[in-house]
Amino acid sequence: MHIVSALFIDTFEMRQAPGPSTRIDVTGVFFSLAAPSAVPVTIEPHLMALIYCQPEEKGSGVFEVIFRDGFSGDATQLARNVSPFTVEPGKFTYRLVRGELELLKYGPIFAHCRVDQEPWHIVPLTLLPPVG
Repeated sequence: MHIVSALFIDTFEMRQAPGPSTRIDVTGVFFSLAAPSAVPVTIEPHLMALIYCQPEEKGSGVFEVIFRDGFSGDATQLARNVSPFTVEPGKFTYRLVRGELELLKYGPIFAHCRVDQEPWHIVPLTLLPPVG
């Protein structure tokens, strides 16, 4: 299995399409956000990952996300989420993770994502100073 895409989002909706086929309507993809107040601050961004299972694969795995204050794997861990999942071989699934991140400074953080022990897929998010 592998991650096809991972993004920070506001919302999403699933809908059927002819075929039968499924559509995912994603709204509010973002890579930065203004802090709701001055630091220190807690933010709770939603990370959505789309995962594909090849037809010959078993259809079960573990999705892991580690939010870090840097790009490298040895950067400080801010939060971690691990969740087992199943998906029909040859199909897609999604995982939605809400990070609860206590941040002491503005700047980038990185969601390090992977399925089982596969290589990391890294998604950046920049915390900006509050507006106004």
